[in-house]
Amino acid sequence: MHILVLTGGSSSERDVALASASQVVGALRERGHRVTVADTTEGILDATDEVRLLSPRVATTPPDLVDLAERERQVLFGGLLADPRVTGADVAFLALHGGRGEDGTIQHLLDLAGVPYTGSGALASGLAMDKDVAKQLFRMAGIPTADWIMAHPGEAVAFPRGAMDWPVVVKPSKQGSTVGLTVVRDGSALPEAVAEAAKHDDEIMIEAFVPGRELTVGVLGDQPLAVGEIIPKHELFDYECKYTPGMSEEIFPADLAETVAWEVQRLGVLAHRTLKCRGYSRVDFRLTPDGRLFCLEVNTLPGMTATSLLPQSAAAVGIAFGDLCERICTLI
Repeated sequence: MHILVLTGGSSSERDVALASASQVVGALRERGHRVTVADTTEGILDATDEVRLLSPRVATTPPDLVDLAERERQVLFGGLLADPRVTGADVAFLALHGGRGEDGTIQHLLDLAGVPYTGSGALASGLAMDKDVAKQLFRMAGIPTADWIMAHPGEAVAFPRGAMDWPVVVKPSKQGSTVGLTVVRDGSALPEAVAEAAKHDDEIMIEAFVPGRELTVGVLGDQPLAVGEIIPKHELFDYECKYTPGMSEEIFPADLAETVAWEVQRLGVLAHRTLKCRGYSRVDFRLTPDGRLFCLEVNTLPGMTATSLLPQSAAAVGIAFGDLCERICTLI
């Protein structure tokens, strides 16, 4: 197969995307596929560019994104989507995370260019990225999710009486990798947390904090993979814990009663289907001390780095990383 690996991008998760690409490109080439690599902010990469940009390591803080969004616009509309190496690919493997790469924008453009691509389509990508819309759909489908309210930058935050108690989680509504996320324990810290989230989005979600265990499950081809548990060094599985080796313990399969693991898998597939996802995804949960499950979010383009959770979820059911990459390419 001729596979285009599309990576980089202009989101706060750019480093994660490049790290995912470094793993995916190597795995696909080892299996004899012809692989072309393109960064949406730089265009088609030659061998020197690949060495310069593709690294399996992710910095402990998100990168500086100055001017990247404009560069991306110029590259995408300056010929990348008409390049024969793009339009002639059998499939585009989207090693992109967050921003235009995961919110449906790139998916719309690839649809218009007639290029098949991995993962969910534009609608599902947009639904999953907008946490407010996703949670409303979860509720309609009977998927338990924590209470929340929405806020906007510059506006006073008003809690409906009895809606939530402290602590709360404040985060951008359309971001990933916990970028801009803060746990707030009382009202005095709320304005600063809202201001931090507002740096990344025009809508802010204020969500009830759910104590308990962090669980995740991969979905591949509409079937659940192994349930895993994440035990981070910090209170939450934040950006540093996600991408710094040794900052979290990840257990696959999780030490759970079979009934609990089955319920996580059932709800994971239901969330995947509710948002009309395609191909693969990863669904995150919290399990409270009294045994209640709450769905946090669906990741339509989960990380494929050396420490990422989806490859671990697949490996726990006997799917090696290279096989996972190949299977993702066929689920289009």
